[in-house]
Amino acid sequence: MVDFGQVDRFLWMNSCETDHPRFFPRSLFKAMPTEIASPHDIFPHIRIVMGMVIGLGVTRLLSGTARIVQHPGQYRLYAVHLAWVASVLLMLVHFWWWEFGLYAIENWTFGKYLFIIFYAITLFLLCALLFPDSMLDYTSYEDYFYSRRAWFFGLLGFTYLLDVIDTLLKGPEHFARFGNEYLIRTPVFVALCIVAILMRDKRFHIAFVAAALIYQISFILRLFDTIV
Repeated sequence: MVDFGQVDRFLWMNSCETDHPRFFPRSLFKAMPTEIASPHDIFPHIRIVMGMVIGLGVTRLLSGTARIVQHPGQYRLYAVHLAWVASVLLMLVHFWWWEFGLYAIENWTFGKYLFIIFYAITLFLLCALLFPDSMLDYTSYEDYFYSRRAWFFGLLGFTYLLDVIDTLLKGPEHFARFGNEYLIRTPVFVALCIVAILMRDKRFHIAFVAAALIYQISFILRLFDTIV
């Protein structure tokens, strides 16, 4: 009687010495070198988490806008509030676009990763402040906006400071690309945010959001029209 177990063992041993087509080739049993992930492999891993947080912010803004469309008479609308909604939505879209520059970072650390996620969380909080979970304590979006303007403009001014760190992370050449305009833009917007916290003057807030939107669009088109 044929012992098929012995036959299988014989064929297996021979396949390790000769690349028999019925069995695994001998080359597969050789030690394979261990490959270390490159920076280009790490960035997509980080971008997934960053995208999740930014996605929550976009969802918040779109849900709030959809609620206004569904119930337009529930709370009186306010143009300044809606303009900031548009500005922050554009900021989130732009954030996802410009953060492709992180691809150039060669040495990723947990601190850098934590900073990027913290930056994204700050942007999400801006979205949450524009559309609260409940408006029961307020009579209109104007009432809500001015009652929470210290939090909103405090976070908005903070994002401009975070942007400086984010730009430096991408290297001196990337930072120098923006020239003197960037060095002037940041302190001016931070100062305007501080004034917005202290002042409730409607004319100032209308002028501020209008100028911010116009400059924001101009800045993107002039310096970020292409992704690289």
